[in-house]
Amino acid sequence: MGHVARFFNALLPILAALQFTKGGPIIALQIENEYGSTEQKGKFVPDRVYLEQLRELHLKNGIVELLFTSDSPTAHGSVGTLPGVLFQTANFGGNPEQDFNRLKQLQPNKPAMAMEFWGGWFDHWSEQHHVRKNSDFYNVLERILRYPASFNIYMFEGGTNWGFLNGANIADGSINNRGYQPDTTSYDYDAPLTEAGDYTEKYIMVRQLLNQYNKVNTNIPQAPSITKKIIYPTINITQQLKLKEITDRIPHKFLSKTPTSMEYLPINNGAGQSYGYIIYKKDNLDIPANSFLMIAGHVCDTVMVLINGILISKPLSNADDLNGFGYWRVANGKLFLGAEHVHNATLELVTENWGRNNFGSLDQFNQHKGIWQGNIFLNDNMLLDWQLIPLEFKTKWTNNLEGWHIPYDLWLPGPALYRATFVVHELHDTFIDMRKWNKGIVIVNGFVLGRYASKLGPQQTLYLPAPLLRNGTNSIIIFEHFTPSKEITFSSNPIFYTPKVEQIPTVIQKT
Repeated sequence: MGHVARFFNALLPILAALQFTKGGPIIALQIENEYGSTEQKGKFVPDRVYLEQLRELHLKNGIVELLFTSDSPTAHGSVGTLPGVLFQTANFGGNPEQDFNRLKQLQPNKPAMAMEFWGGWFDHWSEQHHVRKNSDFYNVLERILRYPASFNIYMFEGGTNWGFLNGANIADGSINNRGYQPDTTSYDYDAPLTEAGDYTEKYIMVRQLLNQYNKVNTNIPQAPSITKKIIYPTINITQQLKLKEITDRIPHKFLSKTPTSMEYLPINNGAGQSYGYIIYKKDNLDIPANSFLMIAGHVCDTVMVLINGILISKPLSNADDLNGFGYWRVANGKLFLGAEHVHNATLELVTENWGRNNFGSLDQFNQHKGIWQGNIFLNDNMLLDWQLIPLEFKTKWTNNLEGWHIPYDLWLPGPALYRATFVVHELHDTFIDMRKWNKGIVIVNGFVLGRYASKLGPQQTLYLPAPLLRNGTNSIIIFEHFTPSKEITFSSNPIFYTPKVEQIPTVIQKT
């Protein structure tokens, strides 16, 4: 709360000046969202002292407009709010009458509002792409207005989880990362406005229903034309950096007796490492023939194992691989290191933070990333004295990389950087088609655009808006985990599909 207070004491005075009673646009402020969902029935009830502290922070900073919270009334009642003190709103995707009726019971004689009417849904990697029928969207929204109630659509515009900022769910209540489900880079959400900001039939439906049911005559604008998308010419990969060449250019390296999570590295002014990758490296290792590597606990979230720069762990080929070594679902995962004795070897474990959980009970938010739940063993021997190397892909570092060379060993799987340049004379939105690649991240002009995982789906393209490009020469760098392509292609539209493999069960409700 000390950090929250420090931030809000700077933020809220700015917002206070923009309140409706002072001539500004702000008519209400939501102080928490789905706090009731952090409940563990029989174990934990959300702390209302915390909610009161949030309320007091707003009042002390001059906020006089309506303060409210948002939860599922049917699933969590008033657990996530302060009854009689804060206005309560509802989150749901269907059956509005049920939630509004429950809301009326919880706070009689107050208006009903859906703060999150889920107009679509988001994707986790390896799921089917979520699409909501327009007729179903129309039906539920009309029932909200007929109730009558107010509404806010989540999401009205889908958007993008830029860089490393995607969220995740933990599906089964586990606290050890086993039920982890990372979100895709695209947060299109099948929303009234697409990820690229284009207008859909759902948008037209919202306009029509507002005209029909709103008793106050309001100005509803016409939908502008869809923005132009362009397919830029295919470009060839011309430069490469292998993993050792990458790590040699990382300025910060740390020694640790045992593996620890990225958050405890003494970097970023004491804040640790938040995003990207962390590499656990050990030199001068003697690896007997027919040895096994074992990582105790669950890795957070993926790991690639290399010996002398050669990838030993299996390249990702389909969703079933997520149940094997190298991924978060496996406890105490074991990897066979080969039938030959390797002397004076360098062992590298490249571990990825694939996104942090943003929903669930409070114990699921203890999300250190990397290898930290247990030690690393070679056969039955604990390996000690590791070198820890953060790989953050900050813009300045990426743009200043040197030593690029012509790609070689493209047939040999393993993590590496690949670079291409192309010239743009006319700036338009586009999509980068990653179907010929496997898994990794894409960086455009130093900006981490997002993640791709073409073998998992459903997302196959990355949205590249025109403002991230520049007239003249542009750079695209791809950090590919496994198997690269020799070229980069573009598309004028997003592409979603899921390869025909066993699917991870889809989470269709937040609750």
